[in-house]
Amino acid sequence: MRKPIIAGNWKMFKTRDEALQFVYSVNMKVPPKEYVDSVVCAQAPILRDIVKRQGDNLRVGAQNMHYLDTGAYTGEVSAALLENIGVAYVIIGHSERRAYYNETDEAVNKKIHQAFRYGITPILCVGESLDTREAGETDAFVKAQVVADLKGLGSEQVKELVIAYEPIWAIGTGKTATPELANDAIKGIRSVVRELFDDETADTIRIQYGGSVKPANVDELLAQSDIDGALVGGASLDAESFLYLVNAAVKK
Repeated sequence: MRKPIIAGNWKMFKTRDEALQFVYSVNMKVPPKEYVDSVVCAQAPILRDIVKRQGDNLRVGAQNMHYLDTGAYTGEVSAALLENIGVAYVIIGHSERRAYYNETDEAVNKKIHQAFRYGITPILCVGESLDTREAGETDAFVKAQVVADLKGLGSEQVKELVIAYEPIWAIGTGKTATPELANDAIKGIRSVVRELFDDETADTIRIQYGGSVKPANVDELLAQSDIDGALVGGASLDAESFLYLVNAAVKK
């Protein structure tokens, strides 16, 4: 059985003080890590402060990183730095990075390889736009992303990877894919992994759903056969909401 993972993506929200208050609020209430992986992904300047105060059952992720060790890349963050300060996860290829910063599948693939070099678990984001879905091209589009993004990885790495299926049209819009639609898309991703690697890898990899996940819909989403957790935006900013989500994953 795959252990569920709930990852909060705080995006460009929370000051240092707000982030620490959140961590203090959830540390003693987060379920044991044996049952669910509970992760918060914060802005780079406050990562170390959160890591130093995370409890036994909470882990910290970054929202982005560069694929090179060092260099003249103003404003970027290296995997070496993230590893050095104890960051456990990194979101790679979020649709906002792809759309606003022209992040390509080639760059995403390089970042995934770099994350593994430093022992950081990548959360790979894939997903289609509304135009793509309405054109009936969701499966082909997402498959192309997965194939390109996982290029050159070994099966053991892919087993450790987390994929987040995030239909772009459902991110921050209040729209949510129906549980059945989300599950079908995730089954499709798992089938692609099966084609690329093998049955064991496909059955082991954890695939989350992301896109306006909140306490009101998380139970129904997590009840689906292939949804192994959620990558959560706005609903992860509130401590009580986040706790509801991770506890819902324990019931899965």
